[in-house]
Amino acid sequence: METSSSLLHSGLQVFAVLQWVFSFLGLAQVCLMALLLVVLGQAWILVVLYLAWLYTDRDTPRSGGRRSAWFRNWAVWRHFRDYFPITLVKTAELDPSRNYLFGFHPHGVLAVGAFANFCTEATGFSSLFPGLRPHLLMLPCWFQIPFFRDYIMTCGLVSSDKASAAHLLSRPGGGQVAVLAVGGPLEALEAKPGALSLRIRNQKGFIKLALEHGASLVPVFSFGENDLFQQFPNPPGSWVRRAQEALQPLLRVALPLFYGRGGLLLPFRAPVRTVVGAAIPVQRCPRPSRAQVDELHAVYVERLTQLFEEHKACYGVPADQHLVLI
Repeated sequence: METSSSLLHSGLQVFAVLQWVFSFLGLAQVCLMALLLVVLGQAWILVVLYLAWLYTDRDTPRSGGRRSAWFRNWAVWRHFRDYFPITLVKTAELDPSRNYLFGFHPHGVLAVGAFANFCTEATGFSSLFPGLRPHLLMLPCWFQIPFFRDYIMTCGLVSSDKASAAHLLSRPGGGQVAVLAVGGPLEALEAKPGALSLRIRNQKGFIKLALEHGASLVPVFSFGENDLFQQFPNPPGSWVRRAQEALQPLLRVALPLFYGRGGLLLPFRAPVRTVVGAAIPVQRCPRPSRAQVDELHAVYVERLTQLFEEHKACYGVPADQHLVLI
């Protein structure tokens, strides 16, 4: 029988996860509605002032953002971590005098592991990797939404456009980490329990970026990321998948039809173990050739596959299961 203390902890964990899910599925719409209500309430002068400030601040999401150590250390993120639970695993030392491009795999439905490990301190990123400052790259469209863009920047989210990543990777003195979910929005459509499909064969823009700035590449595999939600059947070629793929370029986001516990949006309680691999040194080449990009891409895929194979037995993946690269 559960004690009142365990019930309280369980309740706090559920609350922490639900508020996060709401933040990324509903808060943007609430922010837009709030802006409209302020205008209709004849407080339009406040809106004008905010929009004027927003114009002067328009480049911040592409210039390292505006993170808050206080926000990243909120107690609510520890309850968020414990719900699943989520663990960050370090496999090698990373030199804080260098800049890094972390390739996060798989994307999952909502990139839960990426947020917990790189946008909060709940799993101890700064303790494991002292001197490094992580920034999770997010689609630029989210930074166009008033108020919402200010909220998401507090945890270290920045725009995923090339200028934003280039700003981080070119910073003198090192210590900057750009974290990119390499598979992008379309990989979210593959995110189902047990799935090991990664969209990476034609994903080479991040490789070129690393070469242009001499940023070390680090493969990251998040075991359990795809086990947090189930999706409505959408096999390749089905009308559901065709509709999702057709809408993605228009909306800039994927539309996975997913559900969790009880058919709702609460994720399943499944452990997430995010394993950070060793760095792949990259020699700076301002104008890399296609051959150089292909060569480094092949090395990256090999290291990512090796990272997965070396750790899969520890995290419940059967020996006969391997990554499916698409």
